[in-house]
Amino acid sequence: LCGGEEGGGGGGEDRVQHFSCSLPCAHPGGCHPKTETLPLSSHSRRKRQLKVEYDQDEGVTQVKTEQGEPPDWKKHLRCIREMRSSRDAPVDNMGAEKCYDSEAPARVRRFQVLVSLMLSSQTKDQVTAAAMQKLRAHGCTVDNIITTDDEALGRLIYPVGFWRTKVKYLKLTSAMLQKKFAGDIPDSVEGLVSLPGVGPKMAHLAMDIAWDKVSGIGVDTHVHRISNRLGWFKKPTKNPEETRKALEEWLPRELWSEINWLLVGFGQQVCLPVRPLCSVCLNQYICPSAHKIGPTKKPKAGSPRSPNPTSSLPIKTEPEHERTKEPLSTPVSSTALRRRLKSKVNH
Repeated sequence: LCGGEEGGGGGGEDRVQHFSCSLPCAHPGGCHPKTETLPLSSHSRRKRQLKVEYDQDEGVTQVKTEQGEPPDWKKHLRCIREMRSSRDAPVDNMGAEKCYDSEAPARVRRFQVLVSLMLSSQTKDQVTAAAMQKLRAHGCTVDNIITTDDEALGRLIYPVGFWRTKVKYLKLTSAMLQKKFAGDIPDSVEGLVSLPGVGPKMAHLAMDIAWDKVSGIGVDTHVHRISNRLGWFKKPTKNPEETRKALEEWLPRELWSEINWLLVGFGQQVCLPVRPLCSVCLNQYICPSAHKIGPTKKPKAGSPRSPNPTSSLPIKTEPEHERTKEPLSTPVSSTALRRRLKSKVNH
């Protein structure tokens, strides 16, 4: 499997891994485990858990109960773990955990983690990884970024999304790190979000990857989209930050580090933003959004697609999911994916 919203490529490969589930299923191809026990995967590490800095409630270490656990979330997660067991999504090979120089001093490694997260916004993992490779060859340190002129820095990170804006943020952030944090990145969410171009998602991921501390859930477009498709909230959330707060109300803290990795890779390979591969998903029989096509919308009067009053011919409108603002992905072919499934099931 390869491809997806943040990691393109590999569309026509036939020799690709497919999914099967060793758990008892209620329907053919559907994942329906008996037990409700949810063991941690090998991806999860034992991390220090921190109070979320910008939450005002004192009892944040306790699981909140306002939202309540969605009924099938453990089954959903088991099936997603099964589908992610091969660890071959773009995020597994080119995510922020893979973009820093493991031989560099600790503070340089932490800075490179933050830089890769800043570059990754609205950018495929392959493009981010290539930009980080060029930056590391140039010298991806606080001092070097400060002394590199904007034009040269732009050439190094191009073609990441919004690269001109990111050049400005990298220079401003590096200067602030040198002046206020002795050249290191802050070790708190509050400090990280004070940096130009760094939001809550990047801050929580930086705490997890760079400082090995769990401060909250890193929610990007994949986590936001998939958790809503799975019906994990009483009311759909409107944006990633709203999704983060809703997830943290009921998801056990020991899963906060793992959930981003699981859902990002799942979103890159199967639960695509446009035309998700529901027919090969182990959750297809227990997912409320499986095999559904968004309703069509009538075009506004006077728009290029609005019907001509003098014409009796109907005007076709696109399904809602085809008009999504999320970037298109490059998934593996559904035929190859089905072959994987059949092969693995037969074995």
